[in-house]
Amino acid sequence: MADARIFKDLKADHDRHRKMFAKLSDAKSDKREKLFEELRQELQAHAAAEEESLYSTMLAIPELRDEARHSVSEHKEIDDFLGELIELDIASDDWSEKFGKLQHRYFHHIDEEEEEMFPEAAKTLSEADEARIAKVFEKRKPKELEIAAEEKPGDERE
Repeated sequence: MADARIFKDLKADHDRHRKMFAKLSDAKSDKREKLFEELRQELQAHAAAEEESLYSTMLAIPELRDEARHSVSEHKEIDDFLGELIELDIASDDWSEKFGKLQHRYFHHIDEEEEEMFPEAAKTLSEADEARIAKVFEKRKPKELEIAAEEKPGDERE
């Protein structure tokens, strides 16, 4: 995988997300709500910061545009799953089934990013681009966490 700071930042988030999913998967119903809310906020903030930093740059580069578009569409799918999960009873079988589908979809997404998209982007982006993207991501992520704490998933975001 690419060694630039931005890819390390994103991979660190992905690793944290894998642990959060595992913890939530093993949680009893009474612990799920808090753990799910933490995961929801983290996933929303990560996606927004990633789109504002890496994907926005990739969209401007013809060789990387399709990869970026594909990943943005997957972020929308994940956001839709989060919105659907909020509406379900967290102790229900329906919630557990939908959560399993979200986990499968998300793991597919991050595996694809790490194994295909990041290495491809690293071949095309300059070191200066990678450094700038990392700064944008690191600046945006905490702000996006604040936004995610206030705003649920969906199309209502400004």
